Amino acid sequence: MHSKSKTKKTDSPALQGEGILYVVATPIGNLEDITFRAVRILGEVDLIAAEDTRNTARLLSHFEINTKLISCHDHNEDVRSEYIIEQIRSGQSVAIVSDAGTPLISDPGYRVVEAAASSGIKIVPVPGASSLLAALSASGLPVERFVFMGFAPRSSGKRRAFLEESARFQFSTVYFESPHRIIDLLKDMLAIFGNRPAVLSRELTKMYEEIIRGSISEIIEKLLAKDSVKGEIVLIVGGPDENSVQVEQASELDIDQEILGLIESGIKASEVAKKISEKFKMPRQVVYSKVLDIKNK
Repeated sequence: MHSKSKTKKTDSPALQGEGILYVVATPIGNLEDITFRAVRILGEVDLIAAEDTRNTARLLSHFEINTKLISCHDHNEDVRSEYIIEQIRSGQSVAIVSDAGTPLISDPGYRVVEAAASSGIKIVPVPGASSLLAALSASGLPVERFVFMGFAPRSSGKRRAFLEESARFQFSTVYFESPHRIIDLLKDMLAIFGNRPAVLSRELTKMYEEIIRGSISEIIEKLLAKDSVKGEIVLIVGGPDENSVQVEQASELDIDQEILGLIESGIKASEVAKKISEKFKMPRQVVYSKVLDIKNK
């Protein structure tokens, strides 16, 4: 019978006797998703650089960790990176964390890690929760190859150019988006990608976790049927294949003119919406609103 041997903590600051930069993943919702190692490291380092000290303070309080906190976010990362590097060079060890999940994945931290790498400082990743990987693992879409695109631009023109670039990939693409802009993103995807299969995940690991599967147009319909959409979103869109229904390419003006022609022929608004929805693979509720707008004008 073999006796159990204790695992040596090779990444402990005390054992190494030198300053180290730890990149530590924290839970994306459920606090049970933090690793034993992450809890230990956060308790052992001299300093924690956090995206939002208030959020991280709540996490540390839960695990009874009293390590000193400083902020490190998009607006002060240049200055903070210099300070952090100075602390590490003086022999202190520092952990960098984001509000949730793995730092640097559409979160602050790049400047700090880049400065540490350029300075020859030891950088140790402490892996854990990631909304990106959680969404991919539960999607049911092909994910042996995928491209992570991050957040789409906010302006319509830049977003469409961004999606036209994304459309060239022949495999799944993954996006982060806020609940306030998700419908606009999906509508542009429908026009540019065609009606590909997609999976939308929100509030992963939290009480109101939801995963919505379907074509892009079906997901739009499901979201429009809700009173509101909340929580950060991970959207995965499948690559093009023979089963994807391609949207007939048409400008807004072309669609408006076709709607006007059907209205003038005496067809009811609901029937016009049905015809246009089927032809251009657009959500019927979206088309119906457009039909009423044109009819009222």
